[in-house]
Amino acid sequence: MPVETTKMSSRGQIVIPQDVRREIHATDGTMFAVIGNKDMIVLKKIETPSKENLIKELEIIAREGRRRLEKRGLNESYIHNVVQRNRRR
Repeated sequence: MPVETTKMSSRGQIVIPQDVRREIHATDGTMFAVIGNKDMIVLKKIETPSKENLIKELEIIAREGRRRLEKRGLNESYIHNVVQRNRRR
């Protein structure tokens, strides 16, 4: 990958060269984590999960939570009752 240069604007903005954007598949709205150390700045592209993947992950978390409740002899209605009792206090 060739090295390219860019210049920072008075507002602190820089342009990521087109070849680099293509290489990392960055488009308008792509999010980056920014890390600075001495004279170095690192941009790390942040992948946003798709709605479908996010739903799948939440379903896995919910199943695991239900499994843990059942293992302790609890159920969702018990949790609901505990929440309601504490809200009344």
